[in-house]
Amino acid sequence: MAKVLLMVENGFEDAEAIYPYYRMQEAGFDVDIVGPSKGTAYHGKHGYPLVAGSEPAAIHIDDYAALIIPGGQAPDRLRANDEMVELVKAAHKAGLVLAAICHGPQMLIEGDLLRGRNATCYKSILTDLLNAGAIYHDLPVIVDGHLITSRRPADLPDFCRQIIALIKADEGGKKNGCC
Repeated sequence: MAKVLLMVENGFEDAEAIYPYYRMQEAGFDVDIVGPSKGTAYHGKHGYPLVAGSEPAAIHIDDYAALIIPGGQAPDRLRANDEMVELVKAAHKAGLVLAAICHGPQMLIEGDLLRGRNATCYKSILTDLLNAGAIYHDLPVIVDGHLITSRRPADLPDFCRQIIALIKADEGGKKNGCC
C-alpha cells in the first residue's frame, strides 16, 4: 500500500489539508502528517488541528509515493524552515508525486522546482510563480510530470483525482517492471 505525506504548519487552509487527508485514505493509502516538530498540533486557519506524527529528519523519503502541500498561510511559514524545504527537494529528487494547492507552490518556489514547469496557483502568488520561472495556466489542476498544482479549495476534487491517478500509475509501472 502506498504511503502519502501531508505537510502542515499553523495556518494551513483547513479544507486543503483535511479533504486530501481523508480522500487519500479512501483510495487505500496510508497518510502520515509531517510538520516542523513531531507531536505538535498544528491548527488550520479555521481552527482544525492536525498533529504531526513525524518531523523532516525522521522521514525516509523512499517509503512514500507522494507529498501533498496544502495552502493557506502555512507554506509561507514552512518555506522559512530549511528542513521542510529540503524535504520537498528530496521528494522531488526521489520522483515522488509532489502536489501543491493554493499557496502550497510557495514551497516549490523556495525549492527552485518550478523553472520551466507548467503550474497553477492561487492568484495572490501568481507573480511569485512567474518570477520563479513557471509557465502559468489558469486551470483547476495542472500535471507536469510528477508535479501537480491546483488553485483553490473548489479545485480539490480535480486535485485529489490527479494525485490518486498518478500514484496508481506509478504503482502499476513498478509492478510491471517499469521505472
